[in-house]
Amino acid sequence: MTTATVVGSGPNGLAAAIRLAQAGIAVTVVEAEPTIGGGARTEELTVAGVRHDVGATAMPGAMSSPFLRSLRLERHGLRWLRHEAVLAHPLDAPADGSPATAALLWEDVSRTAQGLGRDGAAWVRAFGPLARRYDEVVHDTFAPLAHWPRHPLTMARVGMRAALPTTWFTRRFADEPARALFAGIAAHGFTRHDTPLSAAAGVMLTAAAHDAGWPIVEGGSAGLITALECELRSLGGRIETGRRVVDAAALGTDLVLLSVPPRAALRMLGGDVPARTRRAWSRFRPGPAAFKVDLAIEGDVPWSAPDARRAGVLHLGGSSAEIAAAERAAVAGRMPERPFVLVGQQYLADPSRSAGGINPLWAYAHVPAGFEGDAAPAVLAQIERFAPGFRDRIVATHVRGPRALESHNGALLGGDIGGGANTARQLVARPRLGFNAYRGRRGRVYLCGSSTPPGGGVHGMAGFHAAETALRDLGAI
Repeated sequence: MTTATVVGSGPNGLAAAIRLAQAGIAVTVVEAEPTIGGGARTEELTVAGVRHDVGATAMPGAMSSPFLRSLRLERHGLRWLRHEAVLAHPLDAPADGSPATAALLWEDVSRTAQGLGRDGAAWVRAFGPLARRYDEVVHDTFAPLAHWPRHPLTMARVGMRAALPTTWFTRRFADEPARALFAGIAAHGFTRHDTPLSAAAGVMLTAAAHDAGWPIVEGGSAGLITALECELRSLGGRIETGRRVVDAAALGTDLVLLSVPPRAALRMLGGDVPARTRRAWSRFRPGPAAFKVDLAIEGDVPWSAPDARRAGVLHLGGSSAEIAAAERAAVAGRMPERPFVLVGQQYLADPSRSAGGINPLWAYAHVPAGFEGDAAPAVLAQIERFAPGFRDRIVATHVRGPRALESHNGALLGGDIGGGANTARQLVARPRLGFNAYRGRRGRVYLCGSSTPPGGGVHGMAGFHAAETALRDLGAI
């Protein structure tokens, strides 16, 4: 029987292992940490009984993923929850003293448009067709990069929008609420907003929101991992925790799939990588980092804009120009004075994460790769900016900067949670150009992490495609 080892137990690693096990391969998942999950863990970081998502939280990719959907993980207890509003983007209160407002992203395109005033029609033109055909979008965007699209007309629409710099895309909107709303969503790409393809993340995440929202897992993101673990074990797969892989050759299995960045893979593989692949992997570089701040708060966040209390996710960055400036600084290696900050108030849809009136608040800022300073004051200042009096509600704080994130999860090089810099070059050569994105050495070694297509996010499709590549090389499919 063919044997395989998958290194890394995040969604991609587990998806790869499940696909191999489905094909009758004896597979073992090896994880360096005491618990599995990669970037999808849930832990009591602050107060006993208060559950925080350590990494990923809102999961539009998991909800849309063709492979994860095929597994019917609800059989293993997975439950999805949605917030009333997908996203709120608070804006500074006007100078004339009128109340502060927030731009809202709803699952319904029309409802979103209604809140954007004269930009509503432009929003519908930009995202209505993609939302209506989102299943077609998913099949092609979640496929390996080098493939012939099954839905070329739909993908042409996606491409025309995604190829633009974010600063160009926002010109279709006349007023700041719509511009800022899209700029904040595009900032999930961790890249400069004045470069080609920087609108891609915003286009895809907005289309996903208008299809099925940005759902969370009941009880925490670890619930997805638990369901994947149950599926793998039902197929005969094994999991070993607390085992750090230094030398992949010592694993002793026919196949090795690595859910790690290319540079980490090179350290594990030594000379077992062809020269051309080695050069490509060596050039692949990480992107800016995240600085994570988890808070236990008493009661709710006192947002100045009342509608912000209805959303699961908040983007705190001010205007579209301010967001672009903050992202430009982070990419250039400078700590922004006012970083782009994402906040999650998951407890609004999932009270099981709270305890005794204390609620978890999830937040992170975009900072330079490998940033070694303390960004927590800047994160709190951005929250306080849009929610005066917020600091008075903090009960406990847990902080993980880029180095601590990497220490906790070796796949997050320098605190990069996106699997590599989303430059135009690396979006089309991820981590190398051509049909061999997943291969390290044919029939032996494969990459299956978020540095391979379709990139970052919780969807498992990189792991699935890596496993499919390995099975084709073996002649098993």
